[in-house]
Amino acid sequence: MKRLMILLLLLVLALMSCSASNVNVQLKPRTTTGLLKPFPPEDFIPKNISIVSVGDSLTQGVGDDQHLGGYISYLKEELEDSKGIKTASFVNYGVKGNRSGQLLTRLKKKEMVQAIEEADLVIITIGGNDVMQVFKENLLGLEVSQFAAAETGYSKRLKEIIETIRSYNNEARIALVGIYNPFMKYFSDIKEMDDIVMNWNKTSESIVTEFNDTSFIPVADIFENNEENLLYSDLFHPNNRGYQLMAERIYEYLEKDQMLQGRK
Repeated sequence: MKRLMILLLLLVLALMSCSASNVNVQLKPRTTTGLLKPFPPEDFIPKNISIVSVGDSLTQGVGDDQHLGGYISYLKEELEDSKGIKTASFVNYGVKGNRSGQLLTRLKKKEMVQAIEEADLVIITIGGNDVMQVFKENLLGLEVSQFAAAETGYSKRLKEIIETIRSYNNEARIALVGIYNPFMKYFSDIKEMDDIVMNWNKTSESIVTEFNDTSFIPVADIFENNEENLLYSDLFHPNNRGYQLMAERIYEYLEKDQMLQGRK
């Protein structure tokens, strides 16, 4: 009887050992699925961006009777209110009366070269004075064909302007602000003026699209039929409200065209 009890005990121990062995075999290794977190979005940590504004009186801010800096002050506020930008630092190289050829010459100045080399974004306003030059040179015999001829030279200089900026900085984004038509108050008898401005803008946009990381920003529609409310007393430059609307449009296109990502 005692021997039988020992045999039964050994059998129970053997069965328990097999059961434990089966349990160990069935255990699955612990996985880490779901534990890996995706990288934070690009705007998770707000960045500082450097912007160089070059061009004519629209960059200088002529017509801003509050001396806030034209569109730049409003755009700076828009940018720094956005989620992904901590500070937006601007350098203003706008000169009243500048035409495309004059801007091209100024781009060779050492201080402008250095600023552009360090920029994340370059914003250009140019072309309005090129159109005005046609008026000045042909007051006694103005014809639409004269604007077309001037447009050809302007397009070549504009392309060279963008190429020059790109040669200084191959990573910065470049944005060109289109021209608007403030001429109707002075030249109301030239009914084709809207078409002339539209054609110049189309030419500018076509040149911009030849380059990577560039954007054309139209503003002509902002001022259309609203000159009295948005133009300065000279009826040529924007007033503060005009500059504010320009800044909102510029910000809209910079964001839409993903121009606010900083240098690549």
